[in-house]
Amino acid sequence: MKIIVEIIPHTEQRYRTVGDWQMDSDKLLISVSETGNWRYNVLIAVHEIIEVLLCKHDQVPQASVDQFDMDYERGRLPGDYSEPGDCPSAPYHRQHCLATGVERILAAALGVKWLEYEKAIAAL
Repeated sequence: MKIIVEIIPHTEQRYRTVGDWQMDSDKLLISVSETGNWRYNVLIAVHEIIEVLLCKHDQVPQASVDQFDMDYERGRLPGDYSEPGDCPSAPYHRQHCLATGVERILAAALGVKWLEYEKAIAAL
């Protein structure tokens, strides 16, 4: 499998998200919104890689994840910065939570303050 990570302008994401994954039979594309901070970009990319690999292992289809995320974003209220994957009804809730755990460990190792990181992401 070929894994490609692209840092892109936030406005070029498929929907309102800072990290997105798309997989076909032999290629995994990770799209990360440019945050202006390489450590933040890496944290988002690592989260997405862990999440998609767990979804692949657990046979959670990309179409289910995409549909849930896009529906969640359409129903989002102003001021709500929650992650769709944190919702217990997300088809990839477990995979997302495990990816967030790894992301938090890596953030600590990189000296990233989690609340500052979350604020930067919300500002996009």
